[in-house]
Amino acid sequence: MRKIYVIDTNVLLHDPQAMFSFEDNEVVIPSVVLEEIDSKKRLADEIGRNARFVSRELDRLRENGHLHDGVALDNGGSLKVEMNHRRFVRVQELFGEMTNDNRILAVALNYHMEEQEREGGGCPVILVSKDVLVRVKADVLGIMTEDYLSDRAASPSDQYAGHLTLHVHPSVIDEFYTYRFLGINHLGLNVKLMPNEFVILRDELGTSKSALLKVSPDGHRLEPLHLSNDPVWGITARNAQQRMALELLLNDDIPLVTLSGRAGTGKTLLTLAAGLMKVEDEHKYKKLLIARPVVPMGKDIGYLPGEKEEKLRPWMQPIYDNLEFLFDTKKSGDLDKILMGLGSIQVEALTYIRGRSIPGQFIIIDEAQNLSKHEVKTIVSRVGENSKIVLLGDPEQIDHPYLDAMSNGLTYLIEQFKAEGISGHVTLEKGERSRLAQLAAERL
Repeated sequence: MRKIYVIDTNVLLHDPQAMFSFEDNEVVIPSVVLEEIDSKKRLADEIGRNARFVSRELDRLRENGHLHDGVALDNGGSLKVEMNHRRFVRVQELFGEMTNDNRILAVALNYHMEEQEREGGGCPVILVSKDVLVRVKADVLGIMTEDYLSDRAASPSDQYAGHLTLHVHPSVIDEFYTYRFLGINHLGLNVKLMPNEFVILRDELGTSKSALLKVSPDGHRLEPLHLSNDPVWGITARNAQQRMALELLLNDDIPLVTLSGRAGTGKTLLTLAAGLMKVEDEHKYKKLLIARPVVPMGKDIGYLPGEKEEKLRPWMQPIYDNLEFLFDTKKSGDLDKILMGLGSIQVEALTYIRGRSIPGQFIIIDEAQNLSKHEVKTIVSRVGENSKIVLLGDPEQIDHPYLDAMSNGLTYLIEQFKAEGISGHVTLEKGERSRLAQLAAERL
């Protein structure tokens, strides 16, 4: 049955292609949405870019006819710009003043009432919004409502972790220790393994016999880890997943690494230690570039006093804290002297590395869960020859207003590259910062 989807502004600002994602159904954009899009198009960030893209697409669709009458889309559906919010009485009775959200609700309600009056009940009307309270209000009005899910990389239950545990006959484990590799088919299990995925083999008979292996880049066999558990810049892996992370971080044949996990699992510390070893000890890369997106919870960076370095310091302090630990500094100011003397470590806001081509560097992007799909594409596509890029983040801690655990750039990148032999991923699960930090991450 054909459906009518009324689209909220936040859906288009989150995914400017959203208007083409509803198959052969009717898409309705309330006129107030155009006003909100227009108010955002001068912004210099991702939201402004999306607003400008939506504006250009709507202008292009005008070539197919009048938008207020509805125009056909290539997917068999149609799109219409609707001003039908004049019957505002019912919404006003429940929610008061005519805010932009309430105008959008009025459009959806009027469509719903008109369809209900048709013979046979008409078409279902569904309001699509990423705003939880708008969806709650729609439910109060009796309107069907949905979150926008078309751009989600994977459902929570299907997220790629980069490692799994398999229970096998002990003879399989013995065979691995004898020959130092296993063919994928030798497992005798119907399991699809990805390149560079880690596998923990455990004895199905219940003994303590086990083995930690990694899928080869071509995905054909299981191999032992190449690295011992020796300290890396004074840091030793405390659990199996941290050891997996170091295996990826120190492998020069894997130029793209993603690490996810809750606060305190060691993502940033392990990555900084690996980067320092590669840059300062092995001289594999010319520079260690560390960046994180500036997603403010208060005043933006432009409003803070001082020069660029002074403005960046509060945002980059978690990076500096980890560097102070690795360099074992004792006094305030010691780290700045060390960084100035080395000259090969650069800490930047992500804003300042966009548009650059970055060859021969070990690049760390922290808090990558606050990046959109487009921003991740922009960053990764700038990586030059002989560079390695590592993206870190916790998809459960997102500060961006239009992203969630399933639609952020980090999750998207993990899912898109999980089958590629040049990339590797590990989800770190065990907190190692302190017992208190682990309990806080689990219970708060």
